[in-house]
Amino acid sequence: MGRSFKYHRPRRPLSAGSEEPKALGQLRSGARQEPNTRATVAELFGGLTAASQNAWPSLSFDAMAINDRLNTFFTAGFYYKTFMRPASFWEKVYEPIIRRAAGLGALTREEDPDEYDKGFLHCDLLVIGAGSAGLSAALTAGRAGARVILSDEDFRMGGRLNAETHEVGGMAGADWAAAAVAELATMPNVRLMPRTTIVGAFDHGIYSALERVSDHLAVPEKGKPRQTLWRIYSRREILAGGATERPIAFENNDRPGIMLACNLRAKAVDVVAVIDARTDGPFLPGIRHVKVGEVVDAQGRLGLSSIYADTEFMPTLVFRSLSMVGIAAKGLA
Repeated sequence: MGRSFKYHRPRRPLSAGSEEPKALGQLRSGARQEPNTRATVAELFGGLTAASQNAWPSLSFDAMAINDRLNTFFTAGFYYKTFMRPASFWEKVYEPIIRRAAGLGALTREEDPDEYDKGFLHCDLLVIGAGSAGLSAALTAGRAGARVILSDEDFRMGGRLNAETHEVGGMAGADWAAAAVAELATMPNVRLMPRTTIVGAFDHGIYSALERVSDHLAVPEKGKPRQTLWRIYSRREILAGGATERPIAFENNDRPGIMLACNLRAKAVDVVAVIDARTDGPFLPGIRHVKVGEVVDAQGRLGLSSIYADTEFMPTLVFRSLSMVGIAAKGLA
């Protein structure tokens, strides 16, 4: 989807949410061009255009990928120590070259045609996150008559219930979430705020929230802002943002194809092996398991080609020509 900031390594998604660090792209065009947008949270709509960034002349063949081969010489801050003489060259010669070689998306020089707004809100309870916990909290407080604001960064409330196979109250998770949202929408004391990200928490129960009012439209509706920045005054708050998985560090763990845990078998993906650092981890039938193993390296340029793992029984195991590998280790399943 793009190339890394400095070494121009190929980049593809690592996660499926707002914690995504790599799958950055450039959306829209002209005056509404948006660089460095996370593909995992970009809402699709008719007429949306997207492009890769930080690659020349093409995404698959980037001339600046030579930086990756010479990474030993390009340590942090090397340019401040290397390009010091003559001093007059820095602003007109060295800096433009470095800025062109290192970077991500490009800004347009056209004037932004859209309008933006700000506003103030007050509530008894601010619920941040509309997954199962957030919806339950909002329902309890709303039924009790409290003034509730329920915010969620996604366009559809429900969180992981919309993607998982869990059941809640004897109903499919997605159906329960839809019913909960429908009930909350009928309460005059509850304000539902999808497409809204809480971006700051301050003293005395003050929160800053960015509502993407029209980002899911090619052109905002007449009289509507594209985005609204809210200052929310709340008496109490509940943070129900869910859990974020932490990746395990190993050599070349940024290669395309390295992703956080997901339900591969449920999507009919052929899992070649499970490498598990534990001795008593769960056993999945029909899949090769490597017990007491830790991934130490990965290879591949535009895609994952091999995985290296150290175990207590063999120094190195090599899996080659893998299109997908499921990894379970120390808290991952």
